[in-house]
Amino acid sequence: MSDLFEAPPPKASAPKDRATKAAAPQTVVKKSTAKPSAIPKAVSNDAYTAADIEVLEGLEPVRKRPGMYIGGTDERAYHHLAAEIIDNAMDEAVAGHASQIDVTLEPGNRLVVRDNGRGIPVDPHPKFKDKSALEVIFTTLHSGGKFGGGAYETSGGLHGVGSSVVNALSSELVVEVAKDKQLYRQTYSRGLPTSQLESLGPVNNRRGTLVSFVPDTDIFGTRVNFRPHSLFRMVRSKAYLYRGVKIRWFCDESLLKEKEDKDVPEKAELHFPGGLADYIASLLKDRRTVTPLSFEGNANFPEGPGRVEWAVAWPLDEDGFLNSYCNTVPTPQGGTHESGLKSALTKGIKAYADLIGDKRAAKVMADDVIGGACVMLSAFIVDPQFQGQTKDKLSTDAAARLVENAVRDRFDHWLSSDPKVAKVLLDNAVDRANIRTRRRLEMETKRKSATKKLRLPGKLSDCSQTSALGTELFIVEGDSAGGSAKQARNRKNQAILPLRGKILNVASATLDKLKANQELSDLGEALGCGTRKAYQDEALRYEKIIIMTDADVDGAHIASLLMTFFFREMPKLIENGHLYIAMPPLYRIAQGAKVMYARDDEHKEELMKSEFKGRGKIEISRFKGLGEMPPAQLKETTMNPEKRILLRVTVPKGHGAEDWDDLHDTEELVESLMGKKPELRYAYIQEHAQFVEDIDV
Repeated sequence: MSDLFEAPPPKASAPKDRATKAAAPQTVVKKSTAKPSAIPKAVSNDAYTAADIEVLEGLEPVRKRPGMYIGGTDERAYHHLAAEIIDNAMDEAVAGHASQIDVTLEPGNRLVVRDNGRGIPVDPHPKFKDKSALEVIFTTLHSGGKFGGGAYETSGGLHGVGSSVVNALSSELVVEVAKDKQLYRQTYSRGLPTSQLESLGPVNNRRGTLVSFVPDTDIFGTRVNFRPHSLFRMVRSKAYLYRGVKIRWFCDESLLKEKEDKDVPEKAELHFPGGLADYIASLLKDRRTVTPLSFEGNANFPEGPGRVEWAVAWPLDEDGFLNSYCNTVPTPQGGTHESGLKSALTKGIKAYADLIGDKRAAKVMADDVIGGACVMLSAFIVDPQFQGQTKDKLSTDAAARLVENAVRDRFDHWLSSDPKVAKVLLDNAVDRANIRTRRRLEMETKRKSATKKLRLPGKLSDCSQTSALGTELFIVEGDSAGGSAKQARNRKNQAILPLRGKILNVASATLDKLKANQELSDLGEALGCGTRKAYQDEALRYEKIIIMTDADVDGAHIASLLMTFFFREMPKLIENGHLYIAMPPLYRIAQGAKVMYARDDEHKEELMKSEFKGRGKIEISRFKGLGEMPPAQLKETTMNPEKRILLRVTVPKGHGAEDWDDLHDTEELVESLMGKKPELRYAYIQEHAQFVEDIDV
């Protein structure tokens, strides 16, 4: 989301004033030859007129809906602002125009980022004659120098919104540009300039851009702050990702008071000539590994600009991680570049096995090769495509092929250069494949015996399949919904467990209450996998656990209680991808023979406008609950794998430095919302009430 420096601007009309001229909307009215009709009159208070249409100008949309641009208003989003400005400086370095970046954290949540790059252009913009390019970049969405690729071949900024979004969400932002031996300065607040672009006179031995900003407490509240250890880790990772840059870190001593900051220095110079290999070496230290040397390297893409760098090590303790980046931007949810790396390593191992006549590798899968490994992957790709504005996942199709081709050739050479190491790595992958196969067989065997031990008459309606693979357990609320679900299910692989009302809130209950609760006891016995430290994933009797509750507030509350139970008692079940939430419809819309289902009011209005335009009576029925839904409709909309929508519940796994903060934040959020202290819930509501649009009471 970090934007670049010279921007092809959007089309605009003449501005009315400085506050609104950045993005003035236009309305075009075409003349019609048709006979004019009478102007309709409002018939009730529910009339929908032009006065109800709201137009957000300039950077107002960012302040109105910050989650659309930075993913929310929590601590992660707060640090995303820092990442945007640091990424801009990194883009200058990766492009070869900057060699040093200074990052300073000052009291009052002020962050200062300075580079010695080319400096943002300060001359008047061709399309906005009364504005400098600097002001256009910081006050206009979708403006920057990274669209055409002329200024930057590979960059983290794509949409030209990074700097302007940081400006919109900051109570104070200052930009200084040293360019052509002159120093320029301009100040902003909440997206608007508070001063003209000033020339501060000549300056020697300085060039580049300095951005200093303070996030707005009106948006983020007062409880969220910059965490020194999070920022330092972010800055250090950038230095590892691009070996050609030196990053100097400064942090005020008064900010290093927390226990988590004990390893954060006040000053540090970060420069790693070995790149990702240096990072892997620093993590492994004295840990024993499967191979004496890690597989590391970098390569340019032969089909055009861009390159990839990687480092892979296989520790014996199998406490690994996979951290991937695209154009120095973290991609915690992976993407096509990770797929390319996994494919290269898996195909390489299998090809080597074929070369030496070892047929055991036929059953080896990607997780057998890379599971438990410490992996760092950094790709630099032209015009990358991400899922979402926060760029958590790379979706560029070509990235998989580019990374696979670049890594595969070098992995083949690495294996053939040392047959002894290659054989050890092959044996390790085969062993993991054997363990995986054995666990699957044990799961099938245990499930067969477990069905005989379960005594849940009238509660669990089990499926007939003996293997856990492909089976599903639907947890429903009440006997009424359970009855409909039992008739709608596929008896071969779908089981139904009805619960009576709202279960116990495990986040605020004592251990004695937890053990005495019959509903949770039945649920645990049906799953058969144990809880907490006794949890065994291979003993889980179903592949998917699906929470299926009514599409109303009570249903959402029951789903929240169940998710809290699994998060506290069976976190591995969530981490391993077993927990899902069903999405039953709220409305049935029929017009003649045409029938469609809507998830909520917004989806209903969307379908009414797009699918039900013709003549004929439209019948809309609202489902009061799953128990009142005919089994055939429940099967069609919610239980049939070919037509249903499931949401998979995920949590940070805490593997590697990148994930620990997110896991800690998740635990704090669950404790605040579901724990014993009502004052934490009250504080959360106070901080986030301003963003609530609809309240269901």
